[in-house]
Amino acid sequence: MKSILSALLIFAFLAAPIDILWGGDSSSATISVFVSIIPQAYFVERIGGRYVDVEVLVGPGQSPATFEPTSRQMSRLSGSAVYFCIGVPFEKVFIPKITDAFKGLHIVDTSAGVKLRYFSHEGESQVPDPHIWLDPKRVRILARVICKELSRIDPLHSKEFEQNLNSFEHDLEILDQNIAGILKPYNGGKIFVFHPAFGYFAQSYGLEQMAVEVEGKEPSARQLSSLINKARAEQVSIIFVQPQFSRKNAETIAEAIGGAVVPINPLPQDYLKELEDMANSIRNALSKRETRRN
Repeated sequence: MKSILSALLIFAFLAAPIDILWGGDSSSATISVFVSIIPQAYFVERIGGRYVDVEVLVGPGQSPATFEPTSRQMSRLSGSAVYFCIGVPFEKVFIPKITDAFKGLHIVDTSAGVKLRYFSHEGESQVPDPHIWLDPKRVRILARVICKELSRIDPLHSKEFEQNLNSFEHDLEILDQNIAGILKPYNGGKIFVFHPAFGYFAQSYGLEQMAVEVEGKEPSARQLSSLINKARAEQVSIIFVQPQFSRKNAETIAEAIGGAVVPINPLPQDYLKELEDMANSIRNALSKRETRRN
């Protein structure tokens, strides 16, 4: 990825627009914003409203773990006012490169101030779980960071940004209450997923995620056998798979336990609706497990 980024940075310099604040058009009334993932676009648009023009680096069906930017994205990014990062894997290499290259670009870490959970990888120090956007309580912290930065860039509309923030926080509070109500009867329940993206969601609503993927890799035959035994012991009937990953191993487990593979998207575009839909899908899976046990 490093060599590809270097080449793209050279291209971006040649193609970069002159004005970095208003997306290359000084007559425009919108702030040019870049974000890493799709849910962030929803957050920025809820707060910035008609005063922001948001572009997403990691598009639908792509994984933040393996993403590489296009030359067009690099060119557009070089002419943006702000880039909101969030701690997903590709940023580790990406951010140092653009920090050196795009001096006018303001990079804001929206995860600052968020209490993180950690993966324990064998033989390594603990690795932070980046999937903070799947917990509505933590999203409120992200939203405040976004509001503060938009107000810095465009102080004339700071009052409107604050009003939008208050409205968004209210919606997040209602969402949190709704999800808590949906999942309360299944406190302590285990959900089987391919990629361990749902740790914050599970932690917030009294669940435990069990991942097919082991330390960022597909499981070995021995590990797969162990997962099948665990799924049988827990009487699991549904394995959740994200559209960004292969279904193969999840289907192997589902076939072995007489279960099914169900898609679940950790990068929701319509955040409020899709997160509540996710809660309902998990409730249905846990309800089937209870039915099996009885």
